Amino acid sequence: QVQLVESGGGLVQAGGSLRLSCAPSGRTFSSYTMGWFRQAPGKEREFVAAIRWSDGITNYADSVKGRFTISRDNAKNTVYLQMNSLKPEDTAIYSCAAARYFSGSNYGPSYEYWGQGTQVTVSS
Repeated sequence: QVQLVESGGGLVQAGGSLRLSCAPSGRTFSSYTMGWFRQAPGKEREFVAAIRWSDGITNYADSVKGRFTISRDNAKNTVYLQMNSLKPEDTAIYSCAAARYFSGSNYGPSYEYWGQGTQVTVSS
């Protein structure tokens, strides 16, 4: 059974940092692209960042470029989203997802597997 388990969410003040983790299991994801999406209350889900596991190529939404960094640790089989300079508008449920291809990595339907999500709340 494939599972993507997120952790690391929480409450932080504006300007602070959080690091989210995503630990996939149930199959080999070394050839997959791993992405992070977020959804705020009353808003549509939006792309945040993606990384191709095989070579580390990344893609970011304009709204997080320069503040967020996606990375992966092959030894720990974990993908991370380091979030710095957080803003209240970053408040959302953040979900990890896995797609077969890097092309279209900013497009939700490209992703085959999804985690349950972790809440990130940024206070002003």
